[in-house]
Amino acid sequence: MRKPKATIRGAAALALSLSAGAATVAIAGGLAGGLAGAPAGAEAHAAEATAQSNASPRLLVLLRDASALAVVDPAAGTVLGQVPTVNGPHEVTATPDGRLAFVASPSEGISVIDLEAMTELRRLDIGAGSVPHDVRFAGGRLYFTVEGYKAIGRYDPEADAVDWLLGLGQDGAHMMVLSRDRDTIISANRGSDTVSIVEGAAAGPPDWQVTTVAAGGSYPEGLDLSPDGAELWTATRRDGGVSIIDVGAKTVSQRLELGLADPNRLAFTPDGARVLISDSATSVVVMDAAARTEITRFDLAPNAVLVRPDGAIAFAALRGDDRVAIIDLETLEVTGEIPTGADSGPGCMFWLAGE
Repeated sequence: MRKPKATIRGAAALALSLSAGAATVAIAGGLAGGLAGAPAGAEAHAAEATAQSNASPRLLVLLRDASALAVVDPAAGTVLGQVPTVNGPHEVTATPDGRLAFVASPSEGISVIDLEAMTELRRLDIGAGSVPHDVRFAGGRLYFTVEGYKAIGRYDPEADAVDWLLGLGQDGAHMMVLSRDRDTIISANRGSDTVSIVEGAAAGPPDWQVTTVAAGGSYPEGLDLSPDGAELWTATRRDGGVSIIDVGAKTVSQRLELGLADPNRLAFTPDGARVLISDSATSVVVMDAAARTEITRFDLAPNAVLVRPDGAIAFAALRGDDRVAIIDLETLEVTGEIPTGADSGPGCMFWLAGE
């Protein structure tokens, strides 16, 4: 049964203002109507992926072709269970306690999933034509991009309400990253070949500042901040390179022409020493971040890449092969794989550390 959709109503409740050349939409007095719908009746595919597994680390793998979220035991390399999600899901994140997951679909909104009950609770529908894509959870809030509205937003799952929407005035606000203090948010705007740097985001409207920076390449998408917050690396899909942006100076400090076919995701290791780039057509590239040089390439074609928080292991989601490859970042070898099932199409991943 399709879940009831939560909707945003009452356009009159939106207060419009302009900030740093971008249209800022503040939600005045909350959202009229809020989020509707009782807990959904979607059933978990396996009883093992319930509260008992919360004590152990888990890998969440978005199954793009199956429109489901898989909960994986990374030690055993097995899928514990699956939860049906919004159709055509693209990105996933979760709360640090492993209680809730959030899955975004450009066509159907954002699924809010109870990971203990392994069921979809409700759907957050930002509005017609909003096209939500990336999701990040930090400080008790869900941050998300909405390409159709050229904006980013923030949702409070406890209050069941959207706190704010911030218009960027740029096409294709696709992927984003938050600084550790959540005061800076950076969005890759692939349609405009720019990135938006939002400062003062923790305080919210009306005192935040938005700066638009030319990406230095075509179709910026995958991006990540260095652990010290000084550099933003963004892969530009249409020309196969990477732009390095000085966050303080708000300008491209260096351009790396890597000759990649389709670089779509990028991630720093926790120590900032390396950068992994997923080329969905050919390879996983490991870069020396300081030297700006290539260390090695793996003959894989990942839809997404994830670095484990300890920096020892990376996971590469091989959508075309229905499996996740395990890469040892110390020996620089592929050491195993996690099958995700026929026609599952694994994509974005998220690591839950467990208790």
